Amino acid sequence: MAGAALRQTLLGAWQRRGLLAWLLWPLSLAYLCLWHVRHLLYRTGLKSTERVQVPVIVVGNVVAGGGGKTPLVIALVQHLQAMGLHPGVVSRGYGRTGSDCRSVTADAVASEVGDEPLLIHRRTGAPVQVAARRIDAARALLATHPDVDLLVCDDGLQHLGLHRDIEICVFDGQGIGNGFLLPAGPLREPWPRSTDLVVRSGDLPTGTAHQVARRLADHAIAADGHKVALTDLASSAPSRPIQAVAGIAHPQTFFAMLRERGLPLDATRALPDHAAFDTLPWPDTADAMLLCTEKDAVKLWPLRPDALAVPLEVTLAPAFWVALTQHLRRCGPHAWDARLSSNHGHTPS
Repeated sequence: MAGAALRQTLLGAWQRRGLLAWLLWPLSLAYLCLWHVRHLLYRTGLKSTERVQVPVIVVGNVVAGGGGKTPLVIALVQHLQAMGLHPGVVSRGYGRTGSDCRSVTADAVASEVGDEPLLIHRRTGAPVQVAARRIDAARALLATHPDVDLLVCDDGLQHLGLHRDIEICVFDGQGIGNGFLLPAGPLREPWPRSTDLVVRSGDLPTGTAHQVARRLADHAIAADGHKVALTDLASSAPSRPIQAVAGIAHPQTFFAMLRERGLPLDATRALPDHAAFDTLPWPDTADAMLLCTEKDAVKLWPLRPDALAVPLEVTLAPAFWVALTQHLRRCGPHAWDARLSSNHGHTPS
């Protein structure tokens, strides 16, 4: 509880240049010095950036906390698959108990591979590998899946050990907050900075970005895979209370989106991002419907198979996909170049 309260205090302080932010600002200067030293080590070759034999797209952000990276990774992988490519995904697997290099399977346990990598694999079917070092995950994935012709790195914008060909920086509605570096603000590194594509769901003070629309799907998904229309859930609400739980970066956003879809929530439970649900006491709520995010569902369903996951859908304008195709062409000659030409501007259905 103390950790959650501290986190909420920081999140509030990061949105304005108030007293707490200015008190922490000297620590941000120390953070900036360490950031410059680290980048200098890579520029001088004292630390190395390693390549793999296929292009790498990194999807990340420059702010602490979630920015909607995972839904974008899923949309990106599905788009590449629709183009006839064979993408794989590498991730650190944040929040898992171990740090070993392992392949993610559909029946994997979220605590061992991470909730986001497990969700990505289940939604896309693409091979996913997790490791403490993304370069280790990339090499292991390519060794076991030689048909993979492109890698998507979920997070890792600041992980300089893996060479990237395309960088996609993601922002949510919070933008860059107060513009300070950690811990006085949310920035992991100075902004603005050079990046290939910027995706946002809110306004940014500088730069050009592609707008992403985020909305909840029209249905919820049960543990056995069947779908339930949100309108049906709403109509049954008077006789059956609805509860919602979320262990994501911004739980209140999820709750607000549920209410916007006409779902009256009798109770909500906001948890820290990547929360381990197996440590929580669950009251007897047999008469209530329990809603959660897809990311939470991979951890919650073994404990609460009655829970319903409400997917988040993201939509990007055709201009983003056209720009992505242009960047892919610049990665150099590859066997899939012809597919890029035939699918130029393709937008997933």
